[in-house]
Amino acid sequence: MTTIQMTTVFQERKNALEKEHQLLIEQKNEPKPVAGNGIYNRYINPVVTAAHTPLEWRFDFNEKTNPFLQERIAINAAFNAGAMKWNGKYILAVRVEGVDRKSFFAIAESPNGVDNFKFWEKPCLIPQTEEPDTNVYDMRLVQHEDGWIYGIFCTERKDPKAPKGDTSSAIANAGIVRTKDLINWERLPDLISNTGQQRNVVLHPEFVDGKYALYTRPQDGFIDVGNGGGIGLGYIDNMNNPVVNEEKIIFGKVYHTIYELKNGLGPAPIKTEKGWLHLAHGVRNTAAGLRYTCYMFMTDLHDISKVTHVPAGHFLAPENEERVGDVSNVLFTNGWIEDEDGTVFIYYASSDTRMHVAVSSVEKLIDYVMNAPQDTFTSAGSVNTIIKQVDNNKQL
Repeated sequence: MTTIQMTTVFQERKNALEKEHQLLIEQKNEPKPVAGNGIYNRYINPVVTAAHTPLEWRFDFNEKTNPFLQERIAINAAFNAGAMKWNGKYILAVRVEGVDRKSFFAIAESPNGVDNFKFWEKPCLIPQTEEPDTNVYDMRLVQHEDGWIYGIFCTERKDPKAPKGDTSSAIANAGIVRTKDLINWERLPDLISNTGQQRNVVLHPEFVDGKYALYTRPQDGFIDVGNGGGIGLGYIDNMNNPVVNEEKIIFGKVYHTIYELKNGLGPAPIKTEKGWLHLAHGVRNTAAGLRYTCYMFMTDLHDISKVTHVPAGHFLAPENEERVGDVSNVLFTNGWIEDEDGTVFIYYASSDTRMHVAVSSVEKLIDYVMNAPQDTFTSAGSVNTIIKQVDNNKQL
């Protein structure tokens, strides 16, 4: 093949890649054309996928060093994104995972919250502690009333006590960064608690009696929850010295529910006149493996440790193609955005692979959380709940 032919092939391939990428980014998204449940509208297309990541991350566009224009750095998935509104844009702090199994954070923004998500030029540069992170993931973004934007994420390192030859045992903890511009990140010390390993730690957006409030999910091991697994609540005096001396489980695991095995908070709660709206994930075990779904509850407006309303069952669960991916039958959320008009954009990941959006409103979510029946925890109780509703409908 001549040099001219090679140049033509290289340029044709580059043009095709750029056209395909642009079509994906600019693809219009629409609500699914079904009546739905009246609580939210799911959207047809995923909002962020591995294919949304910039071509410059994946391809060396120097023809001399990459004459066949091969993908040099492959991306496996884009999921579990924190979210916030920033400078009029809808921002996702996406967990991007390479085929090397290492995750990192990258900011994607959209003008409308449902499509046209475009990644910023470069991934987030997260400073390291004296003990470097092996892997990081699942950042919650919180605009705190102290003026900082905090990112709390899971930091994973190899367990130093693992037996020789054990190359999978790990320790999980909460890493903490803060920023004023989502570009320059200040690394703070990792969370210190007395309740074992930590995952899914979420910062409450307001001070509580002058302290920072943290929702936690303590567990005995990296995978095994053991005695932990409920949603805990603890307080720290200073984010520069994030020590939680005591944690109280405010919402524990319950047998034969969607949160019987693991129970952890998703994004930071939304403040409403009726109470704090919470979006969380629950895990149960099945013959096909762990099943992750998302559910909601409300805590008291003035006492965030008091759970006031819990609708029975899941709020969001995997449907159709959402069921399939790297870790199938999983729905997970750690980001939502309340708009100025009360619209709520709920960002969730399916099967550890891609990001989706469902759109609701504060008014609808309050109605759902406060008026949907609670779990009776027995089959007979569920039947009685249905019969009661049937009888009420007969009176109309």
